[in-house]
Amino acid sequence: MAIKSTIFKAELQITDMDRNYYNDHALTIARHPSENDERMMLRILTFALHASDTLSFTKGLSTEDEPDLWQKNYSDEIELWIDLGQPDEKRIRRACGRADRVIIYTYNRNSAQTWWDKIKGKAQRFDNLSIVSVDDAAMSKLAAFSQRTMQLQFTIQDGITLISDGERSLEVTLTTTK
Repeated sequence: MAIKSTIFKAELQITDMDRNYYNDHALTIARHPSENDERMMLRILTFALHASDTLSFTKGLSTEDEPDLWQKNYSDEIELWIDLGQPDEKRIRRACGRADRVIIYTYNRNSAQTWWDKIKGKAQRFDNLSIVSVDDAAMSKLAAFSQRTMQLQFTIQDGITLISDGERSLEVTLTTTK
């Protein structure tokens, strides 16, 4: 018998001064049995960074042709494809062909750098691709915010994200590789 996903509820208050986006979102997140708290919280962070009425989580880990998050327009065309981790060149090529914009958020600095060195030559040709890295220390602190029910505030200004849950806060600065 397969292990089922664990359901998390998150209420996000997003103040994104860089994009002039101010909104609240109530999310239901299914955490795949093979997904850890760090990765799930990174999905929530990326949602906050790109929040819109049309951004949504997908089946993610359990589906090969879908990213972790995507934003589709009303014609069902993919405007934004967001993947987490270190996808292979074939997946990147397919994503860049299907979406207007593709962003890959990497973590685990050592393996991410090895991955980037391996695919850099092939990935440089995609103009609609961005690679963003999340610091290892921030990732482990981000995991501490994981609760079955969460109320999180995200304040984004000048490329810096401040995350708070009322008891603690974390400042996250992302590094753009490409």
